[in-house]
Amino acid sequence: MMPPKLKFVSDIWHPNVYKDGTVCISILHPPGEDQYGYEKASERWSPVQTVESIMVSVISMLSSPNDESPANIDAAKQWRDSYPEFKKRVQKCVRKSLEDF
Repeated sequence: MMPPKLKFVSDIWHPNVYKDGTVCISILHPPGEDQYGYEKASERWSPVQTVESIMVSVISMLSSPNDESPANIDAAKQWRDSYPEFKKRVQKCVRKSLEDF
């Protein structure tokens, strides 16, 4: 009845991914009301979610970060204040990930 955990195993630089690779999106947060008031209960985990709906949410998160509720504050700040540098750091992570294979 609880959401799965999703974690990137390669380095990733993204406002909504913790430094340890754990993904932070509403759909993966436990069901019920958000104690901080950032999310509606309807945006959080429900057992009717599918692997497909989770992956669509992750893809959406990757392309459109939510910098108002970041898991990685440094990445969110760089995304807002210095997008070209943010993009360079992301590309570096991608290259390193490809080398690890």
